[in-house]
Amino acid sequence: MQEKNLSSNNFEQCIKCTICTAYCPVVAVNPAYPGPKQGGPDGERLRLKNKYFFDENLKYCMNCKRCEVACPSGVKIADLIHSARRRYSVETPGLRDRVLAGTDFMGKAARPVAPLVNAVMSSKVVKDVLDVMMDIDRNRKFPKYKAKGFVSWFRKNAQAKQEGYSRQVAFFHGCSTEFQHPEVGQAFVKVMNAVGIGVQLLDEKCCGVAMVSNGLWAGAARHARHNVSVFKEAVAKGLPIVGVSSTCIFTMRDEYPDILEVDNSEVRDSITLVERYLFELVDSGQVKLVFKKDYRARIAYHIPCHMEKLGWSLFTKALVQMIPGVSLTVLDSSCCGMAGTYGFKKENYKYSQAIGEHLFGQIKALSPDFVCCECETCKWQIEMSTGRTVLNPIVILADALDVDATIAANAAPAAAAAPAAADAIDG
Repeated sequence: MQEKNLSSNNFEQCIKCTICTAYCPVVAVNPAYPGPKQGGPDGERLRLKNKYFFDENLKYCMNCKRCEVACPSGVKIADLIHSARRRYSVETPGLRDRVLAGTDFMGKAARPVAPLVNAVMSSKVVKDVLDVMMDIDRNRKFPKYKAKGFVSWFRKNAQAKQEGYSRQVAFFHGCSTEFQHPEVGQAFVKVMNAVGIGVQLLDEKCCGVAMVSNGLWAGAARHARHNVSVFKEAVAKGLPIVGVSSTCIFTMRDEYPDILEVDNSEVRDSITLVERYLFELVDSGQVKLVFKKDYRARIAYHIPCHMEKLGWSLFTKALVQMIPGVSLTVLDSSCCGMAGTYGFKKENYKYSQAIGEHLFGQIKALSPDFVCCECETCKWQIEMSTGRTVLNPIVILADALDVDATIAANAAPAAAAAPAAADAIDG
């Protein structure tokens, strides 16, 4: 696919109100960061005249998009900043950055010896070595790898049963579901099958967000082109592309054209998050959800920054509130500070924790049974910093679902022979 300038961003729409700076979580804690207004539209005017006006300190931007959410003029400020990094930065990603960005490679390498890797990465000695040798902060807790991933579980326990459903979706499960949290993918299959929808896997690659964060632009673009090509094949078959990670979905919809200049116009509108997809089916009366009568939970909902940018948190709230025994508290809009691989880096760690302090305080004061969140790296940050369990919304829905009653409620003559969702999740 030929790359071209696809960004429609008009930085001259900036009215210099500085509300983006007021909402930027990094400006408040890191004096080295020039801020979204100076680094975005103001800086772009200078960079277009002379590339030497580029400031390497733009690397401190977390790409959280809170500046763009706040902007009254619709300027794509963070996209300006990261497009400038792609065009002008002369810093070469080091070993640490390549390791953090290589989610697929590291996951595959860790899987055969996952218990050993988890034990080693939890060791104080190893953390001290990583801190000194690779600038990965010794205080950061690493997510645990699983010895068996989602795809192998799916092929063994669910794949053969999916063709029995008249409606199908293409599932973009993402790296964290494959290597760290296969239960999220299992919950997705459980819920989809219960409402009479089959699941097809994609020949996917990492969405590329970690590569974008770490300056591996060529690799991110390759992944983007591959995924867009695979998505086109699915869309041609009439399949929507449904995912479980807000960051993956946002990256593939908006970052591909705006930062990587990879054209996704043929598939963008078919890429969606499971909460939106499911809510729209329920709201239109196409499917029904029946929940357990004895399910009880006090849940705090943290809306990830990219979810706020998508504007789709209302779908998650509506779905979770359908569960009769749930008390849901939506937390104040606040960045957790993790921003993917950002919070692993020694130079960012103290800023990462300072940014998340308000959120951590809310959660500790509320003391919920668990936290609801669509972003896996928010999960890692919140669990490490508060001690509270964080669950993806689809896991909450799957746990609360009365599977047999839901299958019965969605039964139709054409789907009478469809396999039971309970069978699809055995193992």
